[in-house]
Amino acid sequence: MSINLYPEYHDYLTRILTASVYDVAVETPLDFAANLSRRLQNKIYLKREDLQPVFSFKLRGAYNKMARLPEDLLKKGVITASAGNHAQGVALSAQKLGCQATIVMPETTPKIKIDAVKARGGNVVLAGVSYNDAYDYAMKLVAESGLTYIPPFDDPDVIAGQGTIGMEIVRQHAKPIHAVFVAIGGGGLAAGVAAFIKQVRPDIKVIGVQTNDSCAMKISIAANERIALKDVGLFSDGTAVKLVGEETFRMCRDLLDEIITVDTDAICSALKDIFDDTRSICEPAGALALAGLKAYVARNHLVDETLIAVNSGANMNFHRLRHVSERSELSESNEAIFAVSIPERAGSFREFVNVVGSRSITEFNYRYGDDDVAHIFVGLQTAGVNDREKIRTDFQAALLPNIDLSNDEMAKVHLRYMVGGRTHKVQNERLISFEFPERPKALAQFLNAMQTDWNITLFHYRNHGADYGRILVGIDVPNEDADSFNQFLDELGYTYEEQTDNAAYQLFLARPNP
Repeated sequence: MSINLYPEYHDYLTRILTASVYDVAVETPLDFAANLSRRLQNKIYLKREDLQPVFSFKLRGAYNKMARLPEDLLKKGVITASAGNHAQGVALSAQKLGCQATIVMPETTPKIKIDAVKARGGNVVLAGVSYNDAYDYAMKLVAESGLTYIPPFDDPDVIAGQGTIGMEIVRQHAKPIHAVFVAIGGGGLAAGVAAFIKQVRPDIKVIGVQTNDSCAMKISIAANERIALKDVGLFSDGTAVKLVGEETFRMCRDLLDEIITVDTDAICSALKDIFDDTRSICEPAGALALAGLKAYVARNHLVDETLIAVNSGANMNFHRLRHVSERSELSESNEAIFAVSIPERAGSFREFVNVVGSRSITEFNYRYGDDDVAHIFVGLQTAGVNDREKIRTDFQAALLPNIDLSNDEMAKVHLRYMVGGRTHKVQNERLISFEFPERPKALAQFLNAMQTDWNITLFHYRNHGADYGRILVGIDVPNEDADSFNQFLDELGYTYEEQTDNAAYQLFLARPNP
């Protein structure tokens, strides 16, 4: 008989076991991922919360909270703030319980989620660019209207509703489990799953997963206090939370074994893995747990263990898939991109292709700009990291200087899609990359903010289906204006990064050295 190592959370066992989730939610399957298991040499299972009626686990917590409200409060109506999935859970729960629901959503929320909430009778109000902005506006409406706020994560009943996932996992897989991986935004899912598993199966590790640019929980636990992030990455919009909840922070700090962070490419790769095994398409936050699982396996050289990832949602904007497809190939090292310098003479292209050999060329960009040396931007199909390194050494052996750009963000997002080439007319070009939340008129607002006395010499923007826009701008800045230009960037209000010294820029776009 196991000993409860966390008696202070015993109340959550009762809350989870008596949760009112199955009036609307379903017990989702625990599917064996055969392809992924074979490749990772472990037994991988996917907890399919993407199969809920609202395509997300959020329905569990929302309904459990609302079903416990007094009748008089339900009649007045409820309100919440959400990036989308909790919103749909509240809207469906309101339908089931016969009450009105107002949903405050960030302006960056994918249209598919907004439409889904409206289709279930929810009154949608758009405010701000992140969950926290929407929350602040929702609190203003609560004060004005007297509506009952339904928290997306920081509430015992909501946490308990999400905890039924942990209860199902334990019931569905009685054999040993090495670890369960859960995505973390505000922390409700991780807190609920850990609250159940750690009390009934303390041998199972519960590991949280966050993105590198939205890791408020990991930073907070390291500091032993809640830390608010100034900005959050928006690719995984379902977990883009600047400040985690008080209760979820306490529980995740006490109950989680660790928190792993991953980048956008790792999420895109996990999305492809899920599709390959299930033929289903998750949203980025839905594949976050699997991305963390894969990172954990690679880091620990794990073999022959049972690992479970919670597929937390599937509310994916279809147009985002092109971005996911491109990035997943690079993440798995199935494609590499190189800058290669070849002699500017007849026959050089043929010699270059012979070095490439039987590998498929996925992209080839060239523009004449120098009498002696040609710089080409090339994409190649590869068979992993080792093959990428072999390509590099093959180029070196053929006396073809090269740079592996496979991990160069500027090259992947901008350079590979740009036309043109070097210019001889710009003396002091500075190259800056910017990020901003993608919403209606966002590009126009950016362009208005960029109206200055400095001349814009290069501009690239591509709507790649994500929830954030990425722009590359070249600006002619005389040396004597350097300090005032740096101040302008700092006061502009956009996340930016200097790219002037980027090797890809210097090869393909910068003014040639005299």
